[in-house]
Amino acid sequence: MAQDSTSPVKTTKALDDYVLLGRSGLRVSPLCLGTMTFGETWGGSNKEESKKIFDLYYEKGGNFFDTACTYNNGESERFLGDYISDKRSDVVIATKYSCNMTVMQKDKRFNPNLGGNHRKSLVENLDGSLKRLNMSYVDILYVHVYEYRTPIEEYMRSLDDIVRSGKALYVAVSDIPAWALSRSNTLAELRGWSPFIGLQSRYNLLDRSLEFDLQPACAEHEVGIIPWAILAEGFLTGKYTRESTKTQSSTNLGDESKMMEEYRSLSVQNHSRYEKNWEILDKVIAISKEINRSPVQVATNWIQQKPGITSPIIGAKTVTQLEENLKSLEFKLTPEQMKRLDDVSQPTGREIPFPYTFINSFDSFLGKNTQVPNKFASIATNLIVTLTPVFQKNAAPEEIVKDKNKRVNEEGDRQEREKISKH
Repeated sequence: MAQDSTSPVKTTKALDDYVLLGRSGLRVSPLCLGTMTFGETWGGSNKEESKKIFDLYYEKGGNFFDTACTYNNGESERFLGDYISDKRSDVVIATKYSCNMTVMQKDKRFNPNLGGNHRKSLVENLDGSLKRLNMSYVDILYVHVYEYRTPIEEYMRSLDDIVRSGKALYVAVSDIPAWALSRSNTLAELRGWSPFIGLQSRYNLLDRSLEFDLQPACAEHEVGIIPWAILAEGFLTGKYTRESTKTQSSTNLGDESKMMEEYRSLSVQNHSRYEKNWEILDKVIAISKEINRSPVQVATNWIQQKPGITSPIIGAKTVTQLEENLKSLEFKLTPEQMKRLDDVSQPTGREIPFPYTFINSFDSFLGKNTQVPNKFASIATNLIVTLTPVFQKNAAPEEIVKDKNKRVNEEGDRQEREKISKH
């Protein structure tokens, strides 16, 4: 009997169904627990509640924890270090360096060399992280944010030295342009240095820009993708409405203890300005009702099925929130449901950067009836199918270009009118 297109596929997938991260043998859970909410400095959870969240994730087989030297001014790392003191070999701990903690610490002198990706910043920030975590090494060390000041050769050589020293077992990167990721790993390959095995990048139904450059770059270099902001700062939870966001205001600017709340509030206000985002949310809610799941679980499940995704980062301030996130492993959206979400969230018009609107329009001329390499198949097929204008069998190339430009411009004009109407 054929399966009902609205019935999700039930699975027995769990946190202890481990996956390999990138081109490595490192086993990690299919959902990574983000710990930016561990600590009250930025408005997160206190130590008792954070411990409950940690325990639930760990007891269900979870082993992958993400933190950073700056999260809650180091409180996140201290909490995490306490929780894993008797579990060190059972867990995979990832932390990050790059961001300057003294920028936010009014009681300390500003130190310009504690920020950036250079060797001094790396050594001092990692030593600080290891002290707060109370451990001798981290499993994964991330470059937190790419910067244009530090040469790629410098940070890749410095990271390799750290791996050789035993203070980090693997290296990864977050928030980096695709060209810099490719150059970094190419240098590592040519010079025998440790390559990036993972990429953290923003990715959700509202923001699919990762698919244009970073996703193919990761496929080429065998880098596992670990998405963050998978719920678009809470917009995709379904708790916001068109009416509620009109009355929402930001009142905590400059209050460090409300930093996370303020960031979410400003982000949701920005998301709410665009009707397309509401259409995406409407579709998420509709599917969630069809399958008796929450919008959180639907949005998370969509991410899990996208090409190259290894372990989406989930965050929680309460045990209840974590429980809801984990239930996204209990089912699998059907191809029909995935297509509905893909279609409604597909970048259009001026959301599509050059050269993709151009080269994908000519795919029939470049590779008609020709196989795409397996590692790019799902990515390329998605771009070609959704971005290519409808080709007429006997259409001349100039007619195709004219039709494509017309439709791209019409969509861009529609978006501009929509923006103006919001002000």
